[in-house]
Amino acid sequence: MLDYAALNALAAVVREGSFERAARALHVTPSAVSQRIKQLEERTGGALLVRGQPCVATEAGLQLCRHVERVGMLEHELRDAMPVLGMGSGEAGDERLTVRVAVNADSLATWFIAAAAAFTAQARTVLLDLTVDDQDHTAERLRSGAVLAAVTALAKPVAGCNSEALGTVHYVAAASPAFVRDHFAKGVGARTLANAPSLVFDRKDRLQARWVRRICHRNVETPRHWVPSPTAFVEAACAGMGWGMHPASMVAGAFREGRLVELVPGSTLPVPLYWQQARAAPRLLEKLGAAVRAAASQGPHALA
Repeated sequence: MLDYAALNALAAVVREGSFERAARALHVTPSAVSQRIKQLEERTGGALLVRGQPCVATEAGLQLCRHVERVGMLEHELRDAMPVLGMGSGEAGDERLTVRVAVNADSLATWFIAAAAAFTAQARTVLLDLTVDDQDHTAERLRSGAVLAAVTALAKPVAGCNSEALGTVHYVAAASPAFVRDHFAKGVGARTLANAPSLVFDRKDRLQARWVRRICHRNVETPRHWVPSPTAFVEAACAGMGWGMHPASMVAGAFREGRLVELVPGSTLPVPLYWQQARAAPRLLEKLGAAVRAAASQGPHALA
């Protein structure tokens, strides 16, 4: 039988990034965490962690972390159904379950926190570990087992997951009025776009390139400022640093105030989003999914 105290120690080190923080989370000593993982590695016959800053799991370690996470979810559901079972072994930290979710930055900055808050208000012993990634790449984290659910642009279900449409984000190409006057006085086309600085969230962000290809019917290499923060991204555009692709709901106020204008009126770029979740522990993840669906369809940042 597997040693679940050791498995919990391994999962805590991977989640927290160090033996010291894992020990604090489990309310044991760092040497106890180290000893448990050493015994687990001896039993499995290989390294489960790459020690460093932060510590990361090996492939074998990831498999064990995924296993203990799923067992934790199933036990959580069983305790909900049979409260007489109590809180398991009684070791500090047993009553808390962490669910890892991948979400794109724009969703996190607009509507997703409402979903997270609604879910955690119901599931008071559950903690969320939110990982930010581009919507075109969050599904990769599902495939690898790094997360159990994700907001993604991928409609096709990842193996072992369910997929459900959430709605569509409409991105608008926008810049400050002064920037448009300075860089697009002769119109928006391949030549002007090749010279006007653009704003890009990170190396995975392809929204600007997709919009340019739509407008110019070919790829155009644009100068780039890298701004990896949704709010700073909007402020950079308003300040005249460059043009960028913004969720329409996020910049509605800036349009009303005249701080931003569209580069090409009516040329929004639609990006459908989907909720994918692992089929393991369906009751718990369904509660999270219900909160996500409700938040995506309501409020000022609701998806179309």
